[in-house]
Amino acid sequence: MAKKDDFSKENLDYLSKLALINLTEEEKERLAQELGDILEYFNKLNELETTDVEPLTHPIEGLKNIFREDIPTKSLSNEETLKNAKHTKDGFFKAPKIIKD
Repeated sequence: MAKKDDFSKENLDYLSKLALINLTEEEKERLAQELGDILEYFNKLNELETTDVEPLTHPIEGLKNIFREDIPTKSLSNEETLKNAKHTKDGFFKAPKIIKD
């Protein structure tokens, strides 16, 4: 596992670019410190002796998913769906381009 010092501002620069998030130098410094603290805490958890601890599948015993019967119903028409949309084109919602070239 990573050491606290392993989470540098350079790592944060790389991650923020991947996530398309602009961070100030102050934010990078603070986040690097906070994320380093989180990693340090996980390292402490890894030191715990858990060989005799039985794994849990769910914290609430006997809980089961309850599914309703899947009954098809009438959908909205295309006109009803788009009637309050601000921007439409050819019967679809129109949204701004989000992928950069």
